[in-house]
Amino acid sequence: MSKQSYLDYIQNRYGIESEGMLTDFLSRRDGRLLLADRIDLSAMAERYGAPLEIAYCPLITTQVERMLGWAAGARAESGYEGEFLYAYATKANFAEEVVRTALAAGAHYETSATADVLIAHHLWRQGVLPDTRYLFCNGSKEASYVDAIVALREAGYARVVPILDDLAELDAYLARCTEPLLLGVRERHFADVVNPAHPGGERFGLTQDEIAEVARRLAGTPHQLVVYHAMVGSQLEDMDGWMARLERSAAAYCRLRQQVPTLRAFNFGGGMPTSAYALGFAFDYPAFLRRLMASLATVCAEHGVPQPDIIGEFGRYTVANHSVYLFEVGAVKAAQASQAEPWYLVNGSMMVSLPDTLIVEDQQFIVLPLERWDAEARGVRLGGRRTCDSDDMFPRPSQPPLMLPDAGAGLTVAVFGVGAYQQMISGRGGAHHCLNPEMRRIIIEQDDDALVVREVAPQNLGAIMSLLGYATEQLEPVARPMPAVRPEPVRANRRRQLAPRPRSLVARAGRASAPAA
Repeated sequence: MSKQSYLDYIQNRYGIESEGMLTDFLSRRDGRLLLADRIDLSAMAERYGAPLEIAYCPLITTQVERMLGWAAGARAESGYEGEFLYAYATKANFAEEVVRTALAAGAHYETSATADVLIAHHLWRQGVLPDTRYLFCNGSKEASYVDAIVALREAGYARVVPILDDLAELDAYLARCTEPLLLGVRERHFADVVNPAHPGGERFGLTQDEIAEVARRLAGTPHQLVVYHAMVGSQLEDMDGWMARLERSAAAYCRLRQQVPTLRAFNFGGGMPTSAYALGFAFDYPAFLRRLMASLATVCAEHGVPQPDIIGEFGRYTVANHSVYLFEVGAVKAAQASQAEPWYLVNGSMMVSLPDTLIVEDQQFIVLPLERWDAEARGVRLGGRRTCDSDDMFPRPSQPPLMLPDAGAGLTVAVFGVGAYQQMISGRGGAHHCLNPEMRRIIIEQDDDALVVREVAPQNLGAIMSLLGYATEQLEPVARPMPAVRPEPVRANRRRQLAPRPRSLVARAGRASAPAA
């Protein structure tokens, strides 16, 4: 069998041309990878080095606006009478620029913890979170979470909607909130559909009997039950199975609506899959929305109730594809077993930067080289050089090897789909496993017609040691000459226009925006 180049492998495996769009957010032009068909990743590596994180916030806007556009089209085509509300599930990425961008694109807000409500309260007072947006508060609620919700409502934010997760939570609102509240109920998974391999979601929500108790106790109070929340799962690509589960939930909504006239919204939860994790990804978003609206209209007609507003919670879908990590292969180490893949040892840590490789079974990420697509393709496994841990690897042993060019040390690889959960799970600004320092971050945002960048310096040894309680005045990081192509350091959080140096980081005019889906 003849050997194939890496480009041949990509073309044969995924049916992708040598030039053009690889996914809806990633392209290859003139032999260079572009994020959003606009940001030249090779130029970013040349300017800033690796490891490096690049966060391109306009992709968040694109994701929100695409989904709202598809929903508007589905409503127009089907004649669906309810509204469609896009809520950003902020637990996917709490970063200020991320939340601000999603809100600016038209998203509503979904919270999961006390701090999340405090952030929302702050953004509301700043004018970033408009009064017209809903704030859906999910999850089990400790006293501090309830306190934050009540404080926000009594401060004047009328569209905060706590989603009840147990009956004790309802007791707290009835006893303490002096202002009328909008409330929701989360449906607990039906016992016969709980996945024994992933039972964690079963603990959330109320049984149907408990939901009926909520409706009974709210009757005659100034508070209103307005939202029915169903949650099937995450990254759901089986549209038929997803719709079957939602139809059952829709019927439960309708039965409740017959008893509670204030009920007006059906939240189908999260689950929307994203193209961020696989080159061969395909999901018909408009078709799903058309089927969802048609199903809800049919079930509502059967029960004689109005068609509800539809709420979707979008976490991974909103932010997964807006960030990318660049790593450099610092060394190659042959495996001892015959026919086993060599180790590409990168200047970072897989388990720190990509914790989902350990937590989520069979989690995949798109990993592509920035150069050497003409070299022979071969199977490899990535290992982190900055930890001393056998689990610091990708792909996992149960998964097939990663195909990369047989290029050896010096190869730069890009890891995509890292904008959701990875830093939220690993933590930002702390001391990480084996004291792996956080990489330099480049945050790119749209400011009218210009792109602006903020550069956040990587962690240094002194800051990490200080977090651990060590005296830092005697500790000096190892000095190393800066590459000649790297510009003078820019202070963290400084904003400046993105200038083309040494090669424009932005692709030339004519490739300035990602094509519409």
